[in-house]
Amino acid sequence: MKALREGFTTGSCAAACALASCLWQKEGECPRKVKIIVPEGREYAPEIRALSPYRCAVIKDSGDDPDITDGCEVWAEAGVRDRMGPVTFRAGEGVGTVTLPGLKLPVGEAAVNPVPRKMIEEAVRSVFSRESVEVTVGITGGRELARKTFNPRLGIEGGLSVLGTTGVVKPMSEEALTESIELELRQLRTLGSGDIGLVFGSQGEEALKALRPGLKCVQMSNFVGAALDMAAQLGYRRVLLAGQPGKLVKVSGGSMQTHSRYGDGRREPLCAALALRGAPAGLLRTVMNSTTLDGLIPVIREAGYERVWTDLCRAASGYASARVRGALRVDVLMLDGHGKILGEWRDGEEKIQHGPHGD
Repeated sequence: MKALREGFTTGSCAAACALASCLWQKEGECPRKVKIIVPEGREYAPEIRALSPYRCAVIKDSGDDPDITDGCEVWAEAGVRDRMGPVTFRAGEGVGTVTLPGLKLPVGEAAVNPVPRKMIEEAVRSVFSRESVEVTVGITGGRELARKTFNPRLGIEGGLSVLGTTGVVKPMSEEALTESIELELRQLRTLGSGDIGLVFGSQGEEALKALRPGLKCVQMSNFVGAALDMAAQLGYRRVLLAGQPGKLVKVSGGSMQTHSRYGDGRREPLCAALALRGAPAGLLRTVMNSTTLDGLIPVIREAGYERVWTDLCRAASGYASARVRGALRVDVLMLDGHGKILGEWRDGEEKIQHGPHGD
């Protein structure tokens, strides 16, 4: 099978544009090309377009990924002031603004996620080390494209989010992804692994490696059922499903493909589990009206219902075990955005409780 070509994220594009804008102001001429090192360690060297004084753009290349922003014009403009101060961010045309709590950014902020912010700040500081700089980031046509995404439901209005954790876009062809998952599982099994960790992405893998240093991990993306099937066919003894509530709660409701286009059943399983623990109607309404499950973690903790995450782990384990007809043991570990354990279930053993409240 032909290898799929990788691309670079909107965060990488915005950081390159911010660097070009700063260099233009420092050197008096818009650079034709700039180079940055993305978090994965690779070099990104795009050609720069000058849109207007100090506003620089690149055309996003997502490789062979069917990304909604592939081919879009991403731009940034650095407003440098004559005083010392921080690097701040402003949403330009096509980039959204956060309007609801529960996301990784405060309400009112430009929807430029934390890793892209760090990349942009590093690019700016490589030219202006101490000056106050306001970076405006835009995506031409982003307002229209955002209507095709879940951004409006998540409380991001006016455009798209500037995303990326590694700086690199990995091709998301379903066939290619499932083949790569199977290849990695087969390779580790051949090397003698009998237990395996299945995580949704790089953030989950990093968190699980910190908690279970000796456990080999495979990123399964959204393909929970397919990854479980492969693990069973390859003869693994035990699988540890690990991830944040946004994905694992779907599994607790029986979803074996967690991409949003297949369904968005997150609040419902959580509400049902809370109701079974006797949670009041007010808390259930809060859950049903929420935009993200991460934002509910402190709410549920303060209400004294932390054990619900363990209940959901148990349900996810049950559905996963049923998927493979008991061919292997499926443990489940639910983590928050900082890699800390919310709940845990060991298949066939007593549940492990987290939190101060007993049954």
